Amino acid sequence: MRLLALVAALLLARAPAPEVCGALNVTVSPGPVVDYLEGENATLHCHVSQKRRKDSLLAVRWFFARSNSQEALMVKMTKLRVVQYYGNFSRSANRQRLRLLEERRGTLYRLSVLTLRPADQGHYVCKVQEISKHRNKWTAWSNGSSATEMRGVSSHLWEGGMLLGVSLVTLSHCWPFTVNLIMCSFLQCS
Repeated sequence: MRLLALVAALLLARAPAPEVCGALNVTVSPGPVVDYLEGENATLHCHVSQKRRKDSLLAVRWFFARSNSQEALMVKMTKLRVVQYYGNFSRSANRQRLRLLEERRGTLYRLSVLTLRPADQGHYVCKVQEISKHRNKWTAWSNGSSATEMRGVSSHLWEGGMLLGVSLVTLSHCWPFTVNLIMCSFLQCS
């Protein structure tokens, strides 16, 4: 019996042990809150900045949640860089408005939401999973996630009026006094 236990211990000691599942360092920018005008295109970046296993691949998923609702998977880039759409986002009209691209291999992924609508306001979460083959099956080694909130700013500041030629930074720092007078604060960084 002791011999059997010793043999089993030796075999286990020689077997390559999988690493403990760890956390990937993932950040989403811009954030934590970003304002866009309705009708504009929004771009969100998912940064993965951590040394990983050299033979691993990443699966990148973007989730969306309106306030007081559960996250719904929108789009995923698989380990083989194939883009898949899910739920309502798989409908042709919605699929044409979403773009998920890998900008820098394994480190930077871009999600574009084209022609923003009020329904696009909410939380966008990027979840990344590092995977590789271990004993002929895909194994997850580490995970990470980050989020941002996207708010739509209407281009109409008052009923029937439209403010043209003003940037979003300006819009978020404007106060209407009367129908024809708006006071804005400007911050310029160099």
